[in-house]
Amino acid sequence: MRSEGARQTGQTRFAAVRARLESFEPSSSPASWLYEFLLFGFKQAWACLFGGLMLALLMATHLFYPDDAALHRYDFLTLAALGIQVAMLVFRLETWDEAKVILAFHVVGTVMEIFKTAVGSWVYPEEAFLRIGGVPLFSGFMYAAVGSYIARVWRIFDLRYTHYPSRWLIWLTAIAIYVNFFAHHYLPDMRYFLFGAIIVLFWRTRVYFTPWKELRWMPLLVGWLLVALFIWFAENIATFANAWAYPDQEDGWQMVSLAKLGSWYLLMYISFVLVAVVAKPQKPDT
Repeated sequence: MRSEGARQTGQTRFAAVRARLESFEPSSSPASWLYEFLLFGFKQAWACLFGGLMLALLMATHLFYPDDAALHRYDFLTLAALGIQVAMLVFRLETWDEAKVILAFHVVGTVMEIFKTAVGSWVYPEEAFLRIGGVPLFSGFMYAAVGSYIARVWRIFDLRYTHYPSRWLIWLTAIAIYVNFFAHHYLPDMRYFLFGAIIVLFWRTRVYFTPWKELRWMPLLVGWLLVALFIWFAENIATFANAWAYPDQEDGWQMVSLAKLGSWYLLMYISFVLVAVVAKPQKPDT
């Protein structure tokens, strides 16, 4: 069970709400199991706040944004995403450390977007004034949403780890993955070797989390897969909302290839490594 001090850090407004929810006592064991499940879902949804708001904006503007508006839809999305970020800081829904992680994701993601659109991996089919090359600036916030989720879920569930690998090996693999996102257009794709490296590094690693009172765990490799799958579902919603389009979607929307799940898994790894710089992985309390 998590220590009282960890539960009442008071870093964000959500900390007080979480403390009240965690102090509730159901009347029976079956009710306790259901309550823990519901509390787990609520915390996950709260960790997804930034990404959920971005997806809602993408879908709402796709359905209702005026075609003749003076402001391009993509530019509106950029300004709205920036407004969400500022509001989350002002209302203490997010910590400054988490905001720093999100900024790093924005930079890393935008650099990759500029390259990927230049080589035709995907396109942004609508006009935008706030852009770099063919990349509207709101796209960086989509990567930032992944970083925001990982940073928030790390804090909300008080994530801990056992059998955590050497940090220099972790960083070496992360750099190789990022380079491969660019290099595979000109050199053999090394992603399968990189998958193998991740498996070897983290085969024994468990992530411990606290949905309510009891400490739970799962293999970290499985946890990353579940998050990557969730991002793949979100990407299908985003492409349906015409946020961007892959070459096979130019003649009409279709589901994103399952092959992209592997790409998201590798990105999940990079995301985790960046967040770990701030969050600093720790072992479970004895």
